[in-house]
Amino acid sequence: MHEPRPLRLVFWETTRQCNLRCLHCRGGRRSGGDLTGPQVDVLLGELAAMGRPIVIFSGGEPLLRPDWPEAARRAGDLGLPTALATNGTLIDAPTAARIAQAGFRRVAVSLDGADAATHDAFRGLPGSFSLALSGCGRVREAGVDLQINCTIAAHNAGRLDALYDLARSLGATALHLFALVPVGCGAAIGPSHQLSPEQYETMLHWVCDRRGGPLQLKATCAPHLFRVLAQRGDTPPAHGRGGALHAETRGCLAGVSVIFVSHRGEVFPCGYLPVPAGRLDADGGGIRRIWRDSPLLAELRDVGRLKGACGRCRYKQTCGGCRARAYAATGDYLAAEPQCAYVPQT
Repeated sequence: MHEPRPLRLVFWETTRQCNLRCLHCRGGRRSGGDLTGPQVDVLLGELAAMGRPIVIFSGGEPLLRPDWPEAARRAGDLGLPTALATNGTLIDAPTAARIAQAGFRRVAVSLDGADAATHDAFRGLPGSFSLALSGCGRVREAGVDLQINCTIAAHNAGRLDALYDLARSLGATALHLFALVPVGCGAAIGPSHQLSPEQYETMLHWVCDRRGGPLQLKATCAPHLFRVLAQRGDTPPAHGRGGALHAETRGCLAGVSVIFVSHRGEVFPCGYLPVPAGRLDADGGGIRRIWRDSPLLAELRDVGRLKGACGRCRYKQTCGGCRARAYAATGDYLAAEPQCAYVPQT
């Protein structure tokens, strides 16, 4: 079994409750069985003993979990850096002040279009774009670092420049582009909304062309970026560049340096690969054991197990393909990435 790399990013699904109905999301309007406060304390304590990874409070909508400020402060007391991933619609001035007081290093607000019509249609709530923009302003007024997250699909792939300009106008430090993975609710999104391999490639070159600019750019669920960088003769992005809150050590980080903990304590390689690596103990412990001993995570860390084009690819050590996208297309998380335009030489 391969010795695991240090755990760098933990996405904690604080709750599945959400006030939106996004086309691509795993969340919902109701949530049951969320980890209790004492269970969260045990989980955070164990994470603090594992090298202090960054803990991303996600959802659903994390601001709908009543004890989010207490959990964030507890993480900070343990030396764990924290970030908040939110739809932004619930951030008024008092909430922004609570976010700052809770010690979040960064707030990531999801904007899935550069205009209200595009964003609201994808998010399922008229007026959500305006509310999210207001939330972004409140975050900056509270003195907290702002990141814009955007799920890239056919509806907005042609408006990347407008998204970039919008992020800059909002005072954001970073723009993270999430290539759509058709799992969960996203599985219902038809092929017409999904990026083709060619559109995927265009997006990656767009990111490469703007590296080193005023915004920290990251393509997520887009491991081919590392292959494109190598083909262009560019250097991979360094971990933590410019205060970034992400680790860029290779393309697909699922189970390699990233883990996802569901609202009920299930542990997955990432939020898009619905194959469990284990489950937390009744008291909230066990994350260290799962990270070290899970056979699933061991498979994902061994690129020698990749199949098809990914297994033959010269870039598999630095790319690895999106394992969640491979699973969604074939039912096999070790299969070839279905949205890659590169054809390995045989």
